[in-house]
Parts: sequence; structure tokens; C-alpha cells
Amino acid sequence: MRVLVFLVFFGLTFTAFGQVGKQALDGVVARKIDYPITLDGELDEEVWLEEEGWAEDFTQYFPSDTSSAKAQTKIKVAFDDKFLYVAAVMYNLGPREKYVSTSLRRDYRGEQNDGVSFIFDTFNDKTNAFQFGVNPYGVQRESLIANGGMIPSDLNLAWDNKWYSTAKIYEDYWVVEAAIPFSTLRYQDGAVNWNVNFYRIDSKYNERSTWSPIPRNFSMISLAFSRKLLFEEPLRKETSNISIIPYAAMATDRDFLAETGNPPRPAFGGDAKIGMGPALNLDLTINPDFSQVEVDQQVTNLDRFEIFFPEQRQFFLENADLFADFGTAGIRPFFSRRIGVARDERTGQNVQNQILFGSRLSGKLNEDWRVGLMNMQTASDPEMGILGRNFSVAALQKKVFTRSNVGVIMVNQETMNPEAGFPVVDRTRYNRLAGLDYNLASADNRWTGKLFYHRTFEYENKNNSGALHAQLNYNDVNWLLSASYSEVQENFNPEVGFTPRRDYKRIAGRFGHQFFPKSRIINRHGPILETETLWNEELGVTDELHTFSYRIQFQSLSTLTFLANNRYTYLFFGFDPTRTGGTPLESGTDYRNTFYSVQYFGNARNPFFLTARGDIGEYFNGSIRTLQGTMNWRMGYLANISMNFSYNNIRLPEPQNDADLFLIGPRIDLTFTRSLFWTTFFQYNNQIDNININTRLQWRYAPVSDLFVVYTDNYFPGTFIPKQRALVMKLNYWLNI
Repeated sequence: MRVLVFLVFFGLTFTAFGQVGKQALDGVVARKIDYPITLDGELDEEVWLEEEGWAEDFTQYFPSDTSSAKAQTKIKVAFDDKFLYVAAVMYNLGPREKYVSTSLRRDYRGEQNDGVSFIFDTFNDKTNAFQFGVNPYGVQRESLIANGGMIPSDLNLAWDNKWYSTAKIYEDYWVVEAAIPFSTLRYQDGAVNWNVNFYRIDSKYNERSTWSPIPRNFSMISLAFSRKLLFEEPLRKETSNISIIPYAAMATDRDFLAETGNPPRPAFGGDAKIGMGPALNLDLTINPDFSQVEVDQQVTNLDRFEIFFPEQRQFFLENADLFADFGTAGIRPFFSRRIGVARDERTGQNVQNQILFGSRLSGKLNEDWRVGLMNMQTASDPEMGILGRNFSVAALQKKVFTRSNVGVIMVNQETMNPEAGFPVVDRTRYNRLAGLDYNLASADNRWTGKLFYHRTFEYENKNNSGALHAQLNYNDVNWLLSASYSEVQENFNPEVGFTPRRDYKRIAGRFGHQFFPKSRIINRHGPILETETLWNEELGVTDELHTFSYRIQFQSLSTLTFLANNRYTYLFFGFDPTRTGGTPLESGTDYRNTFYSVQYFGNARNPFFLTARGDIGEYFNGSIRTLQGTMNWRMGYLANISMNFSYNNIRLPEPQNDADLFLIGPRIDLTFTRSLFWTTFFQYNNQIDNININTRLQWRYAPVSDLFVVYTDNYFPGTFIPKQRALVMKLNYWLNI
């Protein structure tokens, strides 16, 4: 049977990529083995010693995409009933002692490190995939890739799971051996092939290379250009795939402003991950605690609207795109941080609102259908004035054509009865949404786009409660073109989403061109013109922003961008441009401003590098000078010290306030070993009159199992009088059943 299955599959795929057994252009075979693999970096097992079956001949992605990689790599895949095994050999051009590793912490950022990564598209949809990576010092990274990997932010490194690997450095090459449990992955029972790609980042030769070539105008994690991984036997899913992740915590806190406090108190809860069939996962949580999640990096808010902060909580991350990627930036029907997160206006910090329990069912029904179902219940908090709520979300997505899809989403928020009587929910305080999205992605990745219509429903049954968006993008080696139209009606109100403003129509465009000179200094450069205009029927044009920029990317990976901007703003409500409590500008007034900017992103491979942006020009009825960025200093892989800084010099005529707004955030990240980390984050923000200290000690005593000690403090800057203080100890353990 084993031989028959292989011969049949070989015949079906022969026309696509020739002689598979000899590692032809479009695929590689994963051997089935019946003996254990020892992860020691020696590659002395029989399957690794065989000459055939290696994925070789890597191609450059950067600095060019038209030549073979200078530092070559070869990778082989094998499997047994429990694990997918990967062996990788990364060659150098000669003897080498040092490699770049920014730290020993799990989930390193790829562009700053030497490393090799493996991408598995287990449903062959070229839309979603798993990524696993290892650097020369054995540090792991794993992530989920969504939306076809069109942009780098489609890679979610916050996802964690159990897998095993080792790395070993030799004189002129280094080796990785990895074992990924099939229980960690989602795939179809009986699958005989996956889409796959591998890539390597090498710091010494300033080179990025991939096994399946990817044009350099696309993201290196793009799934559109993958090849085939063929299994000698169909894969079988285990009958049971259950992980239990209990936690125990001890916390104490004190609120000096309210003159309240809590003595040390224990808390218990946990999560469960249950495989439902071959490709669905049921996540359950009871009394979850997210105190170990790193504090948000503050920003100086000079905008009239709410600031977006990304989701970092582990429970919401697997298949997060199923829920979070409906809509577009600024018109999101669902935003998971609306659940269990509240804002304390006294400190400007986001704080927890207790989640009592929750469940998420998400994943693949088959190669064409994905489904996501979620229900979460939060608790009432009288001290913070918060009523408990129930959140339900349902999402269904159907693949169409090669890489496009159609999706439907429904969101329901119910507010609990404040009298705690029957009915348990307040029938007059609900918020619901229904939406339909079409996501376009051509087979060659050049054409992408989105079309959607969403509508909200509330007790008062208001009309004009819809949102519409249409966008089309074109991207090839030299040209980048984009055009979009949005309409958000006055009563569109997705309370569980992220839509900071309503009652507008918007048209926007982006047009860019890239040149690739033959130069040892500059890799690419070119102009970009971006324009957007917002208006509504009552007021006419309310906002415009037109930007002409010229971007230069150097061979060192650093970039320099010059920008000229023209902005028009109509104030439909009073607004203090400094957000410091000064006299607001009157509603009904309008302003047209011109300002200039320079942006620089340094070479992150260097021990010291800088990112910075400077603005100068007009600001409402006055002027502004801005300098912001981050200084980074890396001391080997043991310590990373960074300093976030922001200074805004705002000068306005009376009666408005002048302002000098400072935000300074030094951060110290120590990685003593691959399992012991200590991070300390200070933030001083005079716009909200607050000093925040957050320090976190993490001991990973077992795979994906941690002990955390977290201390948080908030002070008034001038007097150092404390506002709030908290200390948390948390222990969790990942148990596979």
C-alpha cells in the first residue's frame, strides 16, 4: 500500500515538477521512518545520510532576486506517526565564529538574526500557514501566517505551542534538527501533500534567501510562491489531541487615588485546547489571567480619535485572522481587545476587566471552508463602573478561485441586567453586527483587494447604520498602485469593533515606483504619492491628507525617507490640539497645514542602531516640531537596552495652550539563558501626567510552561506620589493528554 500510494501520487504530480525523487524544481518528498530521531545536531540517522531528498539551490531574495544564494542551505523533511522532522544545514563561505542573535528569548524577530525558518501551508490554500524557526544558538520562534503573508505584519509571533529543536555550530556551517508534533499542527486527515517553503537570513553576507523563489517586491513570507511537500504515506490524525493549561496566581494591589487595596489573594483558572476532528480546535478558558502580558508601549496622542493597540493575549491568537481581519484599518467589525480590557482614565493604562469564561471553535472544515465561533462572558466591576457583558462572534469563510475568499461575520454583544434579576440581560442594551467580505488575491500575488458591507443593529433600530469599503491594489517589481473608497454611515456603531469615527465617505489612492540601481550602497529607491479625502453630505470635505515621499533602501537594510505633507482638517467638535486640558479650538473651524518629515530606520543587525522621525511645519493654527524614535543597544544576546523617545514642541496662539510633550520609555531586556528572562520597562508621559514601571521575570521551566513575577507601579511625575501598584506571581503548565 505504501509503495502504491507513492506511485499514484508520483504519477499525478509528474507533469507539475518532473522527477520528484531527484528533488526537482517544484517539490520535495518527506520520507516515512520507523525509528527515532535524536535531536543532537549530528545528522547521523539513516534518513539524513541519504543523498537524495534534500531541498537545495536556494535563491536570493535580498539584496537581489535574480541569482543563487551566496551562502547555500539544504533542508530535508521526514516523519513518523507522531512527529514531523526537519534537518537543515546552513553553509558559510568559510570558517565563522560569530552569528547575530539579538537575545535568547523565544520568538526573535527574523530580520535582526541569523536563522532558518520552515513554512507549512497544511491545507494548500496559500492563505494560512504555520512557521517555525531556529537560530544558530538554538532559540526557537513559531508563528501563524494569515492573509497569504502579503505583508510582514501578517506573521503573528505571539502564538505559542510545543515543539522541539536543537542547533549546533560547526567550523563553516551550522545545523538544525527539529521535531514538530503533528498534534501542534492542523491538517486534513489523509493528506498526501502540503505547500511548503524555507528561508534563511544571514547577517554576515547581508543575505536573505528562499528555497522557492519569491520576487523581492513581495513579502518574504508570501505563500503565493510555495512548492510541494509530498508524503510517502497519507497522514493520519491522532484520535485524541487535548492540552490542558492550568494556572495558579497570587496577586496584591493598591489604588492610592481611591484609597483602596487588596491583600495577597490566590486565583486559579486555565485554558484547554481540544482537537475537534482533523483541523478544528476548541479553546476553552475559565477565569483567565493575562497579568503576564507585556504592558502596551505608550504613544503621544495628538489625534482626535482613539489609538489602536494590538492583541497580545494568547487565548485570542490561534486563527485570529478569522475574526480580526474582517473590515479594514479603521473599520473593524470585531476587535478582541474590547473583551476583558478597560481603560483607566486616571493613568491612561489599559487594565483587566475579569473574564469569567469563554470558548472558541476555529479552524478548517475542509480545504475550502473555515469557521470560527466565539462566546465570552465578562464580570461586572462596580468600582470601575463596568457592567458584565456577553460577547458572541460567528465567522464563516469560503475559498474561491486560487487564493481569494468570501467571508460572513456576525457579532452580538449583550449587556447584563444591572439589577441582577430576570432576565439576566438588559433587552434594551444590545449591539449586533452582520457583515459580508470578499478578499481578492490573484495567483501571482500582483492583484489584491477587498470589498465588504457591514451593518449594525441596536434596540432603537436606527437607519443609516452601514459601512461599505472597496479597494484594489496592484504590485509588481516596479509599480505599486492602490485605490479605495469607503463609506461609514452616521449610525454605524460596532461597539465590539474598532471604528474610531463615523459619518464620512473616503476616497484614497497610493501610487509608487521603485528603481533598482546597480550600486553597492543603494538597493532600491523611488517616489510614492499618497492621497485621501473625507467628506459627508452635510459639511462637505472634512479631511484631506496628501503626501509625497521618496524612500531609499540601502544595501545594509537601513532606509531613509523624505516626506512633504499637506493636511486639511475641519473640526466638527471642539478639540484641544495638545490634549492637555487647554482651551479647545472651536467646532466649525477649519485648517490647512503643510509640514515636512524625515524618517530613518537603522540597520538592526548592528549592536547599536537608531530609528527616528522628525516633523516640522504648521499645526492647526500654530506650529509643531516633533522628534521621535528608538535607540537600541544590543550587548551580544544577553542584553538589549532600548530608549523610546518622543518630543513634541507645539506653539499655538492664545487662548490655546503651548505644549512641550515628552514621552520617554527606557527598556531593559535581559536573557540569562534560553529559559530565564527579565524585562523592565519605564514610561514617562507628561501628556497624561504619569510614570509607569513594569518589570517582569519569566522562568520557562518546561516547554511552554512558565513562572512569572510581575510588578507594576504608576506615579505622578512631579511629586512621585504613587497612583496604583500591583504585584503578581503566576505559574502555568502545559499538559498534553
